[in-house]
Amino acid sequence: MAASLVWLATISALLSIAACIDDKCAACNAVAGELEHGLANEKPRNHLDMRHQLDSKGQRRGKVIDYRVSELRVVELLDGLCEKMQDYTRIKVDSAKREWVKVDNWDNVTSNKQEARAYSKDISSYCGRLLEETEDELAELIKSGSVKAGGVSRVLCHDLSKQCEQNSGIGDVDDEDDGSKEEL
Repeated sequence: MAASLVWLATISALLSIAACIDDKCAACNAVAGELEHGLANEKPRNHLDMRHQLDSKGQRRGKVIDYRVSELRVVELLDGLCEKMQDYTRIKVDSAKREWVKVDNWDNVTSNKQEARAYSKDISSYCGRLLEETEDELAELIKSGSVKAGGVSRVLCHDLSKQCEQNSGIGDVDDEDDGSKEEL
């Protein structure tokens, strides 16, 4: 009995993952958009003073670290990112196309609210998997200054995770992706 429950749970997990496979590029772009929002709204910060020890002459020892290249900045940008993605859902743009959008008020959602909430959980868990797979490289790029507002999607979705390039052999998918990039 327990083995069949485990098997059923595995199959349902695989089916839910498979349902999102066709939309990974758009989901990645939504995550990148939220990260870009965080970068654009960053408040200027002072350097981090790590000189907490005194030497034998009473002088402070340690380093002063520029906030822009600090691990603290990366943690503040990425911490809670996936929880913020729970404010997103997919809406139908036309009969064949859906888009990820941020929901300001869940009471104003006109479509099936249960389905909209399920999408928000899907993109939040997708965000967790995406960051798990790219976090080290992304953190280094943020600290080096390579990731700036306006270029997050290219770095995260094309260069690091390759979510927007994995279907590059199929002409129809590329045409659709090119059109959606212009809209975003």
